[in-house]
Parts: sequence; structure tokens; C-alpha cells
Amino acid sequence: MEIVVIVVGLALMFIPTGLDTIPLTALIIIGLGCAPIYPSIIHSIPFNFGKENSQSVIGIQMAFAYVGTTFMPPLFGIISQHITIALFPVYILIFTLLMLLSTERLNKMKSVNERN
Repeated sequence: MEIVVIVVGLALMFIPTGLDTIPLTALIIIGLGCAPIYPSIIHSIPFNFGKENSQSVIGIQMAFAYVGTTFMPPLFGIISQHITIALFPVYILIFTLLMLLSTERLNKMKSVNERN
């Protein structure tokens, strides 16, 4: 469900208008779509990786979350400074697709492991 909300926000960002309110609304919608993702992945760790691995996996996920929040904004700042800020929707789209592909890969690996 979260991915649908993010995609709706991205679709709004791609609408070329002269209004500032539409991209701002799109950012709010994207933020609402992303908000439940982090707690959801933390909550699903015992199911996906087993209770015995939960503590280690949560530590790894938190480390990557902090690395992402530390480096993703400056990375886009460099991109927008040298190219254009108009790439922001594409930047978000790339990482949304990466998140979707990673989630689907994890789900596929989990279902294969359950069958064996």
C-alpha cells in the first residue's frame, strides 16, 4: 500500500504546472507513503529473518537507515547543483523502484525458503 501512495505522489510531481502547491502536495503525499515503511520493516524482521537473528538485522537496518538519511540529501544537492533540481522526481523514482525490487526479492527468497 505504501508504494502506491509514493507512486501517486511521484505522478503528481511529474505533472508540469506553474503552481507551487502541486509539487508541495506531492512531497507531502510521498512523505505519508514513506512514513510507515521503516516501522513496518523493523516489525517484520522476526518473520523474515527469524527471532534468533532479529537483533543483528535490526542493527544493520538502522545503520543503513542512518547512512541513507546522512548521504542521500547531500548527494541530491550535488546532482541538482551540477545538473538541475528538475531531476528530483526521477531521483525519488529510482529509489522507489529500488525499494520495490528489494522488497519483492526478499519476499521471493522467503517463499522459496518456506517451500524447502
